Amino acid sequence: MALTIRRAEERGKADFGWLDSRHTFSFGHYHDPGHMGFGPLRVINEDHIAPGGGFPMHPHSDMEIITYVLEGALAHSDSLGNGSVIKPGDVQRMSAGTGVRHSEYNASEAAAVHLLQIWIIPDRTGLAPSYEQKTFSTDEKRGKLRLIGSRDARDGSVKIQQDVDLYASIVTYGDRVAHELSAGRGGWIQVARGAITVNGERLSAGDAAAVVKSGPIDISGDTDAEFLLFDMGP
Repeated sequence: MALTIRRAEERGKADFGWLDSRHTFSFGHYHDPGHMGFGPLRVINEDHIAPGGGFPMHPHSDMEIITYVLEGALAHSDSLGNGSVIKPGDVQRMSAGTGVRHSEYNASEAAAVHLLQIWIIPDRTGLAPSYEQKTFSTDEKRGKLRLIGSRDARDGSVKIQQDVDLYASIVTYGDRVAHELSAGRGGWIQVARGAITVNGERLSAGDAAAVVKSGPIDISGDTDAEFLLFDMGP
């Protein structure tokens, strides 16, 4: 199965001192007509936020926003009345719907926070805004694909208002995991850290691969690694 590789060093960049961000797809001041998203997947930003830094209250609408923290802790507050701290193992899903405002700050004055923020276009506009946060242990993800987000919220995953199954996995050298991509669906693999081999192609931290043909996706750990896999409808 052929893969289309998106290398880490090809991503867009933004550095504001308190924020060092890498954009897999067009975002903010980074515009690349060749990388506007993949299916309903619109944004994958890898953010490093300095101690005390963060995004003040700002609006969103008609977007599914998923936050996946890799290191540190992120403090969240929103106009729905939610306030939380997101740590490694946590998955936060916010459906912006008809409109929501939120802020995100590094919860520490001493250590940086490292996270992936993901935007998915919902299957319809005008939804009621909603919020959800769940924790998935390392053991649930070790050496296997753990469903962390889905349209029907099955297996304890957060609910995504789109035909997307989102999996997370943590592997070490020699671990092998596999996923079957059905006809008419698209796959996206995003490496959060470490290195893996996907259908014979080595991917390192920040790299990604798009899969457009049905069939098996075979993934092996080259080092200690963590990655996300999106299985998406058309």
